[in-house]
Amino acid sequence: MLSRESISSLRAKLTAGEITPVEIIDSLETSIKEKDAAIGGYLAFDFDTAREEAKAADLSLPLGGIPIAIKDNINVKGQPLTCASKFLEGSFTSPYDATVITKLRAAGAIPLGRTNLDEFAMGSTSGNSAIKPTNNPADLTRVPGGSSGGSAAVVAADTAIASLGSDTGGSIRQPASHCGIVGLKPSYGRVSRYGLVAFASSLDQIGPMTKSVDDAALLLNAITGHDPSDSTSLEDDNTDFTADIDGGVKGLKLGIPKEYFSDAIDPEVKAIFDETAAKLEAAGAELVPISLPHTEYAVATYYIIAPAEASSNLSRFDGIRYGNRAENPENLIDLYRKSRAQGFGPEVKRRIILGTYVLSSGYHDAYYTKAQKVRTLIRKDFTDAFANVDAILSPVAPTAAPKHGENADDPLTEYLADICTIAANLAGIPGISVPAGTIDSDSGSKLPVGLQILGPDLGESILLKIAKAVESL
Repeated sequence: MLSRESISSLRAKLTAGEITPVEIIDSLETSIKEKDAAIGGYLAFDFDTAREEAKAADLSLPLGGIPIAIKDNINVKGQPLTCASKFLEGSFTSPYDATVITKLRAAGAIPLGRTNLDEFAMGSTSGNSAIKPTNNPADLTRVPGGSSGGSAAVVAADTAIASLGSDTGGSIRQPASHCGIVGLKPSYGRVSRYGLVAFASSLDQIGPMTKSVDDAALLLNAITGHDPSDSTSLEDDNTDFTADIDGGVKGLKLGIPKEYFSDAIDPEVKAIFDETAAKLEAAGAELVPISLPHTEYAVATYYIIAPAEASSNLSRFDGIRYGNRAENPENLIDLYRKSRAQGFGPEVKRRIILGTYVLSSGYHDAYYTKAQKVRTLIRKDFTDAFANVDAILSPVAPTAAPKHGENADDPLTEYLADICTIAANLAGIPGISVPAGTIDSDSGSKLPVGLQILGPDLGESILLKIAKAVESL
């Protein structure tokens, strides 16, 4: 089936005239109807609109005729946008395209489908979706990771060719690891956030989730570039991320941070990491022990800064301008209170309350200001490390995908699932997860485990080169 193929292989067949874009849409529709009821990766899809776009596709463009699934916190004009929240479900249609969607269309791609996520991108399992859970295609009893769990699951299940996700603290890389696909978080500012529903504005980044490293490079080429609509958007350096992707790792120095290998890391995950690192060393890379001394403060720092920004960003959801509006309020304040109580799920409420607290009078300096100072120290750790190494290797997550509900009553344990990924968002550096192996579960399924590669600012090219080497091991 065409739905099983990569962007690269489909593009070759399209340009050779062996297939048409409509045939790809038809294959995806068949696959979605067969599998998605069990997986729950999609919240919506519009095959008729996709087919019309496919008929008009310009095959001379880099992504001409390729359908791309979109996380349901990214605006696609005329399509529903829910952020997997009761607040927006059934009541909001996007009035415009996010910049990444405009860029995808300019490259010839076709947005197809709205993928599930943790509500407002807050979570590590996709179990916080207020609409339905998403299951891991490798084992339906387990989570796909989050918050971009739907975007990862549909690619892994071959119900999408590729997808876009968003990453605030690991939300692309962690589900990519759990589902056995490639997931790339670009440098902060490399990809425009205009049209992405904001969770934590200084941390959020949109990135590709794909079946291969080559596909990640192709998709990244399409969505990067300066955007005057986003004040944090960087100037375009016109990098072609496919140019040096086959360069190998010979002569590269790869840092191994001791702080990423605490007792929290599952021994089988550690074994996969060690085996992969050894193979990279055999391929000519030099493994260099390094220290990132402020790593131990990363989770605490993140869970002050991210909720603070979320508290501010979600204040616009008030029951007046759009979304859920409570019936029969007693007054304006009661309308706010009831609308938000009915519309937001428990994890979103938890983070709003925490964020409001750390920003409140008397606590701002004690918590938020101090967290920003520690964030600067974390970024300096990486700057110092990259003066001596080309990239950094680590696990993506402490364990393979957990079972549904395993940590439902323990939010702190769930937060710690992002312990290896959060620091990259605080520092604004790029990171990628590439499949590295599998672990046998107690039910006999093979649970994917990814390798994380972190690079300096705007170092996506070197990450992709190392990831391609891992993919070929």
